[in-house]
Amino acid sequence: MQHITTDYLIIGSGTAGLAFADTLIAESDAHVTIIDRHGKPGGHWNDAYSFVTLHQPSAFYGVGSMELGNGRIDSMGTNKGLLELASGPEVCGYFDRVMNHKLLPTGRVSYHPMCNYLGDGQFESLLSGQRTQVTVRCKLVDANHFGPKVPSTHRPRFTVAAGVKLVPPNALPQLWHGMGGADAAAERPQRFVIVGAGKTAMDTVIWLVNAGASPDAIRWVVPRDSWLINRETTQPGMAFFTQVFGSQADQMEAFATAASTSDLFLRLEACGALLRIFPGHEPSMFHLATVAPGEVEVLRSILNVIRLGRVIALEADHMQLERGNVPVQADHTLYVDCTASAVEPRAPQKIFQEGKIVLQLVRLPQPAFSAALTAYVEAHYADDAEKNRLCATVPFPHTLNTYARAMLVNMMNQHQWGQDKALRNWIRNCRLDGFGRLMAEIDPADTEKMVILLRLKEQAAAAVGNLRKLAAASV
Repeated sequence: MQHITTDYLIIGSGTAGLAFADTLIAESDAHVTIIDRHGKPGGHWNDAYSFVTLHQPSAFYGVGSMELGNGRIDSMGTNKGLLELASGPEVCGYFDRVMNHKLLPTGRVSYHPMCNYLGDGQFESLLSGQRTQVTVRCKLVDANHFGPKVPSTHRPRFTVAAGVKLVPPNALPQLWHGMGGADAAAERPQRFVIVGAGKTAMDTVIWLVNAGASPDAIRWVVPRDSWLINRETTQPGMAFFTQVFGSQADQMEAFATAASTSDLFLRLEACGALLRIFPGHEPSMFHLATVAPGEVEVLRSILNVIRLGRVIALEADHMQLERGNVPVQADHTLYVDCTASAVEPRAPQKIFQEGKIVLQLVRLPQPAFSAALTAYVEAHYADDAEKNRLCATVPFPHTLNTYARAMLVNMMNQHQWGQDKALRNWIRNCRLDGFGRLMAEIDPADTEKMVILLRLKEQAAAAVGNLRKLAAASV
């Protein structure tokens, strides 16, 4: 068995693990060892379908020390007029550059791909079986606690009868492989059934329509409708100041005045912060997926939407769902499994524990910023109690009723950071924050922008008290 020594052993080289390592290396003289089951850095991005893109602008995703994208505003497509979204392949290439051009050249990072962590500071090569024992001088960092599942690596929770064609979204761009000969028409799917209602399903529907599939050929199994963040309200940059910070003020007013959880979401929709796909169906889910209005237009073109709960079984001639069966013509029907959840319920933990750091969200919905800020706090504060005070875990809102609690913790964290001058300055200069520097650069003589910021501040103060009431009422 090999033996190595390091200051921090990071389990996972996805977004959180790399953002944490990048900031820790910049803010300390620590040595870091990173292990991951994947053959390349990037975590789940290595397994994602090829047409996936970021939900949020590239401008504040990734690691603090390296830009992602070039700040381009898209001039066509469903994201037209908004800041660019990196594609899955772009993100994978970016993280490869982060590892090989930023982290490894420091001489203070060692990287072990294709390795499985066994516990107790020991990992094993998936290729050779060689085991390595790591002596950790400071802390183990669990960067996989919040790791998402993706369609290509999960097993569906429903049964699939023999002869039923079920594929993950990853397979769709490769369908042409089986349709190049004289029997191309016979091999071509005539109907698509999208199983699942999350962001993966939305991406898949949009890709199919944009790639030439008729909306009438698509059936969409939607167990629950979802509220969606309007991407127009998340754009960094001075050109978007009024709509973004005006929306933030509107959202704070909604938090401050809502009489119930349902009322809160309707107010957030009324001010344009949230969207729903189908106006006649009030959503019962909110997993922070972010879309542009142009994407919603495409999704609304699907008229054959099945709302009978989750799929239980795919049979040769029908789908069995929780609340009934739906006939399906098996010939030329292709099912697309979009049921993998990126947000499996996990009980929140303290981030800083004895000998261990469990990376979780400290700001919704920003895993990269959350990991980077956690690393900064680890590097500059000595006491775990103080660190946990500055980095309270924001519980992911798995139900509508838990959103008020999540936003309350979110806002309290922001307040704590604002009281600490060094941390406040770091956030202001952190690329992953997106908005702190923008606010600081406003000219006090710019009356229009100052009025918006004043309204935001006033409404935020009122929002905290009402969020406490809404959170208490939802327990």
